[in-house]
Amino acid sequence: MAKRSKSRSAARLAAVQALYQLDMEKPSIARLLTEFHDHRLGAEIEEAQYVDAEVSFFDDIVSGVDARRSEIDAIIDGKLSEQWKMARLDKTMLQILRAGTYEMIARADVPTATVITEYVDVAHAFFDPKDAKFVNGLLDAVAQEKRG
Repeated sequence: MAKRSKSRSAARLAAVQALYQLDMEKPSIARLLTEFHDHRLGAEIEEAQYVDAEVSFFDDIVSGVDARRSEIDAIIDGKLSEQWKMARLDKTMLQILRAGTYEMIARADVPTATVITEYVDVAHAFFDPKDAKFVNGLLDAVAQEKRG
């Protein structure tokens, strides 16, 4: 995997973690970004060295999701079945879907297949394969609507 794609993969995973923290603790975006820049991105935590994340890409995802949250949530909600409303989604799953949806609507420079594959990979880090397929299906539906 190319260095840039590894650093973007790391940025996506970190962005999902940051969005989760934002949802749970409600820090200011500035404080959250600073904390991740200073202590998480590319850091060594519990003797594990994390890949350097593309900081500007991480910042764009986190800030973009925060700024466009109501628009993104409406898109996600529109793709869920009647029985599944956003309140039922696992908090981590919701952040994965928000970040992926943000990339679909705001990052035309990133190919659709890359967005879907990357967030399915992030889902595999937290969930079983069935849930990763859910991410695939929902982001594919968003892509068909928003990217044609």
